[in-house]
Amino acid sequence: MPVPPLRGAAAGGRGHLNLSLLADRCSTLRSLTVVHAAMLVSGRLASDAFAASRLLDAYTAFSPPATVLRLLSSLPYAPNTFMLNTSLRALASSPDPAFALAFFSQLRRSGSTSYSPGRHTFPFLLKASARLPLPVSRQIHALVLKHGLDRDTYVANGLVRAYSVAGRVRVAQQVFDELPERSTVVYTTMVSGYSQNGRYEESMGAFDDMLDEGFEPGPVVLASVLSACARSESGGLVMGRRVHGIMEQRGMAAPVGVILGTALVDMYAKNGAIDEAVKVFKGMPQRHTATWNALISGLAHHGHGDDALAMFRQMQREGVPPNATTLVRVLSVYCHTGQLGEARRVFASMEDFGVTPSIQHYGCMVDLLGRSGLLSEAEEMIRGMTCKADTAIWGALLTACKNHGDVDVAERAVQEMLKLDPNNHGVYVVLSNVYADARRWQDVDRLRKVMKGAQLSKIPGSSTVDGCDDG
Repeated sequence: MPVPPLRGAAAGGRGHLNLSLLADRCSTLRSLTVVHAAMLVSGRLASDAFAASRLLDAYTAFSPPATVLRLLSSLPYAPNTFMLNTSLRALASSPDPAFALAFFSQLRRSGSTSYSPGRHTFPFLLKASARLPLPVSRQIHALVLKHGLDRDTYVANGLVRAYSVAGRVRVAQQVFDELPERSTVVYTTMVSGYSQNGRYEESMGAFDDMLDEGFEPGPVVLASVLSACARSESGGLVMGRRVHGIMEQRGMAAPVGVILGTALVDMYAKNGAIDEAVKVFKGMPQRHTATWNALISGLAHHGHGDDALAMFRQMQREGVPPNATTLVRVLSVYCHTGQLGEARRVFASMEDFGVTPSIQHYGCMVDLLGRSGLLSEAEEMIRGMTCKADTAIWGALLTACKNHGDVDVAERAVQEMLKLDPNNHGVYVVLSNVYADARRWQDVDRLRKVMKGAQLSKIPGSSTVDGCDDG
């Protein structure tokens, strides 16, 4: 990209103002460094805090936090609150947000009279705390209260988000409930927080309240409530259709964009409204892999396996690359329909799609091989996996051994399961049943003595794996 023109930049007055404006308009690091150099040559950086503030702010978009801090420390005067908050923002968005908290602690310890945390400080700190495993949000909340900012919607929004990310939804709700005035932004955060924490009915209820209070819903909150509608056990489809109607009334569904379109397809498909899901899907001018996944998953989950496979073939014809989720769903359909040959073909072609098989893909194949009676091949696949086997996949093999009466493979599967989970007493019951089916009564008696010696109670039999789960 061309470097912004600097004609007259080193002159006084208007030229100085132009440098600040140029810093704001830079779209590449190269162009920004040219502006930075001009500020140094003109002496602007050493004498004008406003220019330094704009330059610092511009650097946060292109440079690592260390660069921002070096610029901050090079200034010959005490940085103002805007500069310090800008540095906090850069640190909070960095790969290691703990530096934002350390920087803030340093500012407080220094006792700088030029810095007082305010409504633009705490949201950056809360953004950092939300990305850390440390329970620091409570401490920041205490500082918010100390500075009298707990009723500020901008700060409160940061608190609601931080507590929601940490899974402390009730505390987030308390902050939200105590606000004397709310905004579209804080409502959006609360609706999203409920949805992301599995409180789907509460998410839909908060969205209802948002509408009742006259706030205009934007794309983010609509996507969040649609996600809740897709997963709710009660009233999801009714609310989802209502949300769709709101989108149509506001011109957001003609045509619908990728994000909201995918959310609608997912909502309808998960609720079993397949015709409506297909209608939305076909009306989308652009579709993402996630859009195809939503429809394929819904078709598969609601018993339309052939349609799901047809959609997968159409996806390939249109040149849309499947991802790991797509292939789990497709293998799941093949598993339930017993199409071993097709499953082998898709599994063998996974790396052609740039997908490395995960435990879920192997689980589908092991389940299908087990159902087909190819127990030795299934065992060989488990032992050759590129990821670590777990008790679920060995359990799938053990279940297949019971169904097909293969004692030898069953014994080896039990050994592997007990290595991974010595307290998995249920495997003894399954193995005892395998021995009984094979009329190996001595082995049944021997195993019962082992169980009695270890004081193991009989555990009701259950499927130890859902290798082809559609969930």
